[in-house]
Amino acid sequence: MYTKASLFSLWVATTSAATLGPRQSGSTVTVDLTKTYQTMDGFGTSEAFQRAVQVSKLTEANQRLALDLLFSTEKGAGLTILRNGIGSSPDMSSDHMVSIATKNPGGPTKPLIYNWDGSDNKQLWITQEAVHTYGVKTIYADAWSAPGYMKTTGNDANGGSLCGVSGATCSSGDWRQSYADYLVRYIQFYQEANVSITHVGFLNEPELTEGSTQYASMRSSGTQAADFIKILSPTLDKANLSHVHIACCDAEGWSDQVGMLGQLKPVDDMLGLITSHSYTSSPSGPMNTRHRVWQTEAADLNGAWTASWSGGGGAGEGMTWANNIYQAVVNSNCSGYLYWIGVQTGSTNSKLVRIDGDKVTPSKRLWAFANWSRFVRPGAVRVGVSGAPSGVKVSAFHNEDGAVAVQFINGGSGAAKVSVKVTGGSAAAAALSSTAGNRLFTSAAAAKGWITDNTHDLSELDGVGMADGAASVNIPGKAMVTIVLTS
Repeated sequence: MYTKASLFSLWVATTSAATLGPRQSGSTVTVDLTKTYQTMDGFGTSEAFQRAVQVSKLTEANQRLALDLLFSTEKGAGLTILRNGIGSSPDMSSDHMVSIATKNPGGPTKPLIYNWDGSDNKQLWITQEAVHTYGVKTIYADAWSAPGYMKTTGNDANGGSLCGVSGATCSSGDWRQSYADYLVRYIQFYQEANVSITHVGFLNEPELTEGSTQYASMRSSGTQAADFIKILSPTLDKANLSHVHIACCDAEGWSDQVGMLGQLKPVDDMLGLITSHSYTSSPSGPMNTRHRVWQTEAADLNGAWTASWSGGGGAGEGMTWANNIYQAVVNSNCSGYLYWIGVQTGSTNSKLVRIDGDKVTPSKRLWAFANWSRFVRPGAVRVGVSGAPSGVKVSAFHNEDGAVAVQFINGGSGAAKVSVKVTGGSAAAAALSSTAGNRLFTSAAAAKGWITDNTHDLSELDGVGMADGAASVNIPGKAMVTIVLTS
């Protein structure tokens, strides 16, 4: 039998539940907008080595599907960085990237003989689509090697060094200025096609030994790279291209790039970006540099194609790549993170999207990128966050439009209930108002969520609650969830 007191207590409880919603429990995650880290340039990929040619051979409808999956903020990952390969090979055999100056002009004092075909291995088409259709603003043009006639080996493949850098003397002379002119002309060809290149690189995995690569490659130490940068920087300035950032050095592994930093100090003022790959060593902590750092190439090159999210923790699974991105961006302060290839044929995980005949299939790796790239837009600032439940990784970013994006990666099998609140909005807006456009966040008024797991591909998440300026949500096990709060 209920007493009057117990009935009154029951009435209070049910009335409160009906008025305020279900009582929340679990962890409180606090985003602190006054605690700031790196500014983000974004996330991206490449269509180098004639992968753009493969996309161009699809039907028109599937070309659009492939491009949407890479760059659309509504249908795909919303990637914001495209890395192009500056060709150095004499022809396009074996998927090589053809040079814009295939013939030796007769020596480094002779003007280069350019043979621009208006296609650039179909990369120009992909770039124009990225820029003009999808609004991508960051184009990284990167050379794997100088043309062979500029190198110690006379071959653009299998290593060799640029003639003229320290320790690389050639009977033909010093080709550093010619190589700088070559890179500038490439940028100008794109400029003439109404595409602005924002970053230029002149090396790719420069520590690889000679004879180990059948494709374009060029050896270089940090000191030799600095020798060339001393020529490239004023050449860009003279061509009114001082806004193009010089990137260096796309080392094969993170620790290799760390080892080159000291040798680059003499040209530190000429550099605009530090770049590294993740093959021989992954991002393991912030680099000691004042420049922004990008992880520009990583992939599961050998694993058989998989579109799965989470199974046995395989190198190609989507969950694996969500964690890889977290390690680079959150623990190593990367401002950019790129997968090797976006769309490609073949049966390995070297790409995000597979072409099989005329069929286009996205992997869960793509949707892992999407959980970041769609909501962490260029110019976003990584901010402090605390209070994540056990087994859940969390990060947070303050976008230029004021929105706050919070990522959760739940590595456990059970769901985690969290409440997300944002602090420091007014102070952050005051501190950033002169440099960050309309970045303003006072208190959260609305929240939406998106989930990627074994059964969802960046699907909108049901059950995101909002009360007293805090969002509440359940993070399912083995899932990545992004919550976006607006003020």
